[in-house]
Amino acid sequence: MSQSLARALDVLDLVSRGTATLDALADQVGVHKSTVLRLLQTLEQRGFVGRDSGHRYHLGPAVFALAESALDTRDVRTAASPALRSLAAETGQTVHLATYQDGVVTYIDKVESRQPLRMYSRVGLPAALHATAVGKVLLGALDDAELDRVVSTVVFEHYTDRTISGAADLVAEVRRSADRGWAEDHEEHETFMNCVGAPVFGADGRVAAAVSVSVPNVVLPYEGVLALLPALLAATARISAELGAPARSIPLAVLPEAAHASSSTASPFPTDAGAPVSAAPKGTA
Repeated sequence: MSQSLARALDVLDLVSRGTATLDALADQVGVHKSTVLRLLQTLEQRGFVGRDSGHRYHLGPAVFALAESALDTRDVRTAASPALRSLAAETGQTVHLATYQDGVVTYIDKVESRQPLRMYSRVGLPAALHATAVGKVLLGALDDAELDRVVSTVVFEHYTDRTISGAADLVAEVRRSADRGWAEDHEEHETFMNCVGAPVFGADGRVAAAVSVSVPNVVLPYEGVLALLPALLAATARISAELGAPARSIPLAVLPEAAHASSSTASPFPTDAGAPVSAAPKGTA
């Protein structure tokens, strides 16, 4: 790689991380300001960086166009498909993939169960933020201010006696779910259905999607659904790895006793009772 190209990539990386001034960029790259200025001028001409009125640099539209092109080439749904179908085959239950944008969680893929009694949902429809496992998982990726803003817009429709009915309770459950690495819908959307959900991480280390397993309670009791968590987390780890997620960015998931009891030697996670279970992608996952 040529020295100029290497420096230009270093500059672009620094700008993406918030280094915004010429002086700071020159200091970080370790070259004279005139050299960095020439690189910035070329990047700006090609649309990879831009400047505000205070001469502070930021990423330009060409970077986002490249990112969008990359996502179109390898989107979450495509990357997740094999793991979703494997998870559905392993558990025999309904599996969903959902994403979040602008306060709306949407199902983007679904694999039906082998059971005659199934969860009502369709690809392309929104999921209830306050009453679904995927909704809680994806809300858990928001910072405190954005979470409060989004939750303030939720219409707390009362689906069952277990449905969360207020903003404070929803925020508390979302944060609890984020802390332990998975979420649940314990008969909150439908009285006969339990779900567990977990996050999928993208190449930037952020939550890109959520996967859930939904089971009628006549097929498995609530504790039996919790026992599916190792399989769910193995699937989300595989999808995260496929998307290029850095393993160190993925937090540990703390499993309930029912899930530890169900872990087999084939599981990619540690099985020490009571220990946190890593959802980070493994090389063999």
